[in-house]
Amino acid sequence: MTPHIRIRLGWIVLLAIACGLYLALHLQVQAVTSEIVRAERRIVALEQRKLLLATEFETRASQLQLAAWNRVDFGYTAPAAPQFLNSERQLAAFSLPPAIGTPSPIRLASAVAEGGNPRLAAMVQPAAANQPAQTIVLASADDGAGQQLAAQSARIHLAALAGGGVE
Repeated sequence: MTPHIRIRLGWIVLLAIACGLYLALHLQVQAVTSEIVRAERRIVALEQRKLLLATEFETRASQLQLAAWNRVDFGYTAPAAPQFLNSERQLAAFSLPPAIGTPSPIRLASAVAEGGNPRLAAMVQPAAANQPAQTIVLASADDGAGQQLAAQSARIHLAALAGGGVE
């Protein structure tokens, strides 16, 4: 080999070594950058967790403060197990008996027609069935003496209100 070829081979080997060292350095920098990004993400996640825990702590503290105020100022306490009802019968036991002279509650009834189709539910109110029909006179004008003008008035029979009749 001539000295000229040895010099060229030396430069090529030196260039290959430099490229290898550059590649190793580049990979090392990328690894450190990746660790930095991972650490920053973890810091952000921990800050969010800290904020969540601080908010929860403040909420619980304010709930305790509200509970203390309710006990002291209003005498409120949290409900205990015996205060809850188990069935509708226990709830019905709290209702008052109907007063004397009050009409029965309105109930809905349905009947099956001959074709087997149920008709619409009919309203049943026994208190209105026993009273005679009453009439209300509506007037839009007065003649001054308190007399209603027949031409501008309408008669509504209260018994016909269920059917919606107007004369």
